[in-house]
Amino acid sequence: MLLIPCPWCGPRAQTEFHYGGDASLRRPALSTARTPADPALVDYVYLRDNPKGLHQEHWQHAAGCGQWLVVARDTRSHAILGSAPPGGDPLSPPGTDDPAA
Repeated sequence: MLLIPCPWCGPRAQTEFHYGGDASLRRPALSTARTPADPALVDYVYLRDNPKGLHQEHWQHAAGCGQWLVVARDTRSHAILGSAPPGGDPLSPPGTDDPAA
């Protein structure tokens, strides 16, 4: 079982969280000419990398405070290296990357 450090509640079991996907993806810019066959939109919706090593992921603390967070995890060992609120850097020391500050 993984122990995920929630920035608001502290370390909690993985069973309290729901995985939300790759935190490095960025939605393509909106355009008036966008169609369902737009290659950038197709890539964003359907294509995913399967990285080996450090990866940033969205997780929701569903059984706790309900907040979304970004978790840095090593996909080779499943080691959790840090977490932060959305927009923050999960690899920086706690309290140094608050996006609301």
